[in-house]
Amino acid sequence: MPAQQKKIIFCVAGVLSFACALGTAAAVGTQLWVRGTVLCKTGALLVNATGQELDKFIGEIQYGLFYGERVRQCGLGGRPLQFSFFPDLLKVIPASIHVSVVLFCTVLIVFALVGAGFFMFNAFGSPYETLHGPVGLYLWSFIACSCGCLIMILFSSEVKVHHLSEKIANFREGSFTFKTHSEGFASSFWTILVCSLVHFLNALLIRVAGFDFPFSKSKDSGTVTGAVDLMY
Repeated sequence: MPAQQKKIIFCVAGVLSFACALGTAAAVGTQLWVRGTVLCKTGALLVNATGQELDKFIGEIQYGLFYGERVRQCGLGGRPLQFSFFPDLLKVIPASIHVSVVLFCTVLIVFALVGAGFFMFNAFGSPYETLHGPVGLYLWSFIACSCGCLIMILFSSEVKVHHLSEKIANFREGSFTFKTHSEGFASSFWTILVCSLVHFLNALLIRVAGFDFPFSKSKDSGTVTGAVDLMY
């Protein structure tokens, strides 16, 4: 492939990596990871609410990795409540999983920036061997893509398996019990998915530029080896 086309491909990949780093950083700072509704089960049972009457006992909840907000509805109108994960909720949530998600988000941002820098370096500079050349570009893209996948898996298990929304809704609630009525992942969570797909796309762009995948054997080496074997 001509050098000019390789520069264009590397520039596109670098811009995409940089955009993913900014998008991930913005997603980490928001509370738009999960949105849902919670039912005040105790209040609904006290008045035997059914049908449209249940709307008076269904509040809203949304949260991210550091803070969130929920509207408490127990039949007397909504009351918004702010909460933060650090340090308030660490005793009631799976703290190890939640901290791992935050750490992997940090690693994703770092390696997305590193990948963007080396893509631009390969486009306009003279790439070094090993980690500074094509092998390094594959490595940075693979690490960033893997971190994005781990973030989605860990956070999904925290929300769905460990019932994170219910634990948040029932935090410091003595006489009332809340149950998740509906919940779904919001825009910040899907931003991580898009970033993971972009880093996978970057690996394909490197291949399109004419560089073989790491540890792949070239046809020439196989032909030479076969010729040597025939000699014996």
